[in-house]
Amino acid sequence: MFVQTQITPNPNSLKFLPGKNVSLIGPLEITEIEKTNNELIKNILSINGVKGVFLSYDFISVNKETDFEWEDLRHIIISFINDYFAKGNEIVISKSKVNEDLDTSTVESQIIKILETKIRPAVARDGGDIKFKEFKNGVVRVELQGACSGCPSAALTLKQGVQNLLCHYIPEVKEVEAV
Repeated sequence: MFVQTQITPNPNSLKFLPGKNVSLIGPLEITEIEKTNNELIKNILSINGVKGVFLSYDFISVNKETDFEWEDLRHIIISFINDYFAKGNEIVISKSKVNEDLDTSTVESQIIKILETKIRPAVARDGGDIKFKEFKNGVVRVELQGACSGCPSAALTLKQGVQNLLCHYIPEVKEVEAV
């Protein structure tokens, strides 16, 4: 198996493409080793310098601490991914997760639809994800995950990309903030 890597706009995040499905439950970020029983995720999180693992449908983004170099981490992560799939595992995460019940007003439904159809695919190409948290008093609060979490260009993306798009389609939206 050949695991490809792809740089992201965040210098502390690298996208790993195993050429197989990764998560059937949608985007998932894990930053604490004790929050998972998955062998692959535990192994990656146990590497000195790794801060978090983000799983999407067909890729894994790994976030590292600033003072570590990708050249020191990349080959270990690829080795863990190869070993995991070589053992016959076909997918990393397949269990259903409980969906958070959101009391979605009409405006919230519109926001979620735009985030999922117009923004999430672009953010996923960069190795991250964006999740709706709340809409209150004209302010949309979102959570950035994966490569987007801590990315130097995240603030610019939020204001010039996400905020402009949401304000264009939904007049009630005045501002977008990351939580």
